[in-house]
Order: sequence, then structure tokens, then C-alpha cells
Amino acid sequence: MTSVSIDLNADLGEGFGRWRLTDDEQLLSVVTSANVACGFHAGDAATMRRVCDLAAERGVRIGAQVSYRDLAGFGRRSMDVPSDELAAEVAYQIGALEVFARAAGSHVSYVKPHGALYNRVVHDEEQATAVVDGVLLAGGERPVLGLPGSRFLDIAAKAGLPVVTEAFADRAYTPEGTLVPRGQENAVVTDPGTVVERSLSMARFGVVTSHCGRPVGVRARSLCLHGDTPGAVGLARRVRERLEAAGVRVEAFV
Repeated sequence: MTSVSIDLNADLGEGFGRWRLTDDEQLLSVVTSANVACGFHAGDAATMRRVCDLAAERGVRIGAQVSYRDLAGFGRRSMDVPSDELAAEVAYQIGALEVFARAAGSHVSYVKPHGALYNRVVHDEEQATAVVDGVLLAGGERPVLGLPGSRFLDIAAKAGLPVVTEAFADRAYTPEGTLVPRGQENAVVTDPGTVVERSLSMARFGVVTSHCGRPVGVRARSLCLHGDTPGAVGLARRVRERLEAAGVRVEAFV
């Protein structure tokens, strides 16, 4: 049987000041890539530094999770930001995180949009191009994470950026392979057993069952485990254990 490998990523550093949302330290003992909030939807300087230090110490890859400037809405509200402004804000977020990643002896290995921006660039060519421009403006040819078949990954590839397809362990899918919007019922899969088996199906076979019961192809190199849901750490451990027990190698994509 052909050997299969998968990266496990999680959104980390999603706190602000004294308020913390994710159990960063525990999740960093499970995942291989950390999507670190860069201050626009969550996160602050001290939090970014702390997460980068922990990630570097544990050999976890550091990624910039870039967002619309929307602290109040946690980056989950779509915004019509002018292209040049959005590109600058993406570069700004990457640059801010790079300072702390370098100080920790590591670097920003990749970029992943967050929330509304992530979903917007699936179809919106103008916004997708602006995000790619921002990644390029920040320097280097960092890989970008995105949904298979998205305009974002197409544009990034044409611009010479490495692209990494991503799947979601606990998000419901439409028959078209996109994510069910969070505002809709059952957009998040909450049953732990279902999340674990979906993860294995996506990692080994590239298939998940959509919210209406139809199989959907979701070939992905990285699997996202959300860190802001109840029991996130325990669930992440179960997913990793199940994958490894089935012979799937869990390793970073870069």
C-alpha cells in the first residue's frame, strides 16, 4: 500500500491581552503546523511571541494566519477592502509575525487566510489576487494554504508560490467541495467520533461526506483541527492517534 502522509494544522494564538481562546501549549504537542493569529482578528504582540517560542521549541512550523482587520468580529465578517490596502495589510501581518518567529530561532514557513477572508478568496479573484500580492510583498516564496479548487490557489500557483491544499476535520462540506457557512445550521461537526473518522477518510482516500450525504473529493496535504471548540485538545490527540494507528505519517508539509 502506498505510504500516506498528512500535516496537522491548527489556529493558535487567538487571544488578546488577558483573554485566551486556544490552549496553545497543549495543541502544539499534537499539530505539526501552527497558524498564528497576527493581530487583525485576534492575537497581540506578547501572544505572538509566546506562541512562536513554543512552536520553535517543539519543532512545529509557524504560519501567518492573515485576516481582515476585524477584531470585533473575529475576522468572520466579509469586508470590501481595496486591493492595494488588503495586500499591504497581509504583508504587514506576515512581517509582524516574522519578527517573533526569527527571535525564536525559526521563521514564517507559510501563509493561510482566516475566516471570512479564507472563504472570500475561494471565488473572489480580486481579493485572492490581493492576498497573493501581499504574500509576495512580504518577500520570499512562502507556501500558501487554501481550499482545493479555489481561485486563491490558482492565482498563487501562477505567481510562483507553492500551494498546499487543505481539508477541515470538523467543518461541514457542500456537494461542491466548499465549506458550509458558519451561519448555517450544522456548519460545524461536533461529534468526536465522526470528526476522527472523517479525518482518516480525508487523509487516506481524499473523500468526505457532504452535509447532504454525497461523497466529495477533498485531496489535501494538510488537515485543519480547530482549536477554538470545546475539547479541542483531546479531539486533536484522538485524530492524530487514529491516523498514526492506520499507518498515516503525520508530518509538516514544509
